[in-house]
Formats: sequence, C-alpha cells, structure tokens
Amino acid sequence: MPSEERATLVAGATGLVGAATLNLLLDAHGASKVIALVRRSSGRSHPKLIERVTDFAALDPIETPPFGTVFCALGTTIKIAGSQNAFRHIDYELPLRIARWAQSRGAQHFVLVSAVGADPASPNAYLRVKGELERDLATLGYPAVDIFQPSVLLGARREFRPAEWIGKLALQALPFLFLGPLRKYHAVRASDVAAAMVASARQPQPGLRRHLYDSILNLAAPAK
Repeated sequence: MPSEERATLVAGATGLVGAATLNLLLDAHGASKVIALVRRSSGRSHPKLIERVTDFAALDPIETPPFGTVFCALGTTIKIAGSQNAFRHIDYELPLRIARWAQSRGAQHFVLVSAVGADPASPNAYLRVKGELERDLATLGYPAVDIFQPSVLLGARREFRPAEWIGKLALQALPFLFLGPLRKYHAVRASDVAAAMVASARQPQPGLRRHLYDSILNLAAPAK
C-alpha cells in the first residue's frame, strides 16, 4: 500500500494538542483513515475516523488498517496524575509502549509532544521523565522521529492549570521576557503545535528532529 494511502494513528486524541491534531487530520483532503486510540468512546462520527477503545495495557489485539505515522500527545502533570509513579506511567511507559507496538505494525514515523527543557538528567521530575522518553524513543530505530518541545500550551482545557494561566498572562503583558535565549520558553497555542505536527508528517525527514518555539511556528505558518 503506498504511504499516502496508509492510515494515521493518534494517541491522546482527547487532550488539548491531540484533539486539535485529530481535527486537522479529519479535515484534511484525501481519503486516508485516522485511527484514534482512546480510553473511552468519544461518540464522534466521521467517515475517516476509526476509534479504538483501549486502556493501553493490551494493544496487540487491536485491529487497525495499516498506518505509517503515529502522533503521540499523551500527557498529564504530576499533580493531576496524583503521584510521580502515576505520572511516569502516563508520560513515559504508555508512549513507549505505543511506539513499540506501532513499530511492530509497520509505522515509520513517530511524532511526539514533549516539553521544552526535557532532559533525562534534569533534577525536575517532570522534565526528567520527558527526557527519558525522548532518549529511549530514539533507540527504537524509527526511520523518522519528530519531537515537539513546546513551553506553556495555550488553549481551552477541561482542567485548570496554573502554569498555563500564568504563561498566557505573560505572553499578553510581558512579551519582552521571551527574547533571545529565552524565546524557546514563549507560550504557544496548542493549535499551532498541532498544525506543526501535521506539517512534519506531510514530508517526514530521516532521523530525529526536535522542534522548539520558532520551528513550531514556522511549520504551522502555512496552515494559517
């Protein structure tokens, strides 16, 4: 099956970035199917949408058409998860499990939402887990990997996240704080991250690429 006819898979399709990514893929021209891995049915109906309900513990029995690209937008915070172990399960174990499973199904391109400052040696637990995932994802041997490292994400969430609220205020009132080396910490709209992710999948490049604020905006620009 030619790559352009293969389906696309989205994990984390109900979150802020994941939902925006799913909408863009469903609205895109072409007949390619979009597979959404979800914990519970969204009740959504679309000719291109294939929804698969899973707890991510047993992915092997899931039946899907062949897919070439995986968008992984799974993520939470330590506070929302309830503990560091629960956070690690969602932000490290599940994405890596999905990456391995998808690779066994023939996926060639993995697109991940991470975070600016991700580093497996970071003293910050959140950034350390993100960095560990990036490090271990790079060892799987995917032909193409795009890792997006936004700072504070702007958009309407179901839950209130103080850091994102503060980031939004800073973006609007104190833009001069995010100049020079600090520019990568500039808050960014989730819709721009989603648009950049979809753009990266249209023309995947061999190897691993990381995208910070400016790269995200450059990739998203044609969609505006």
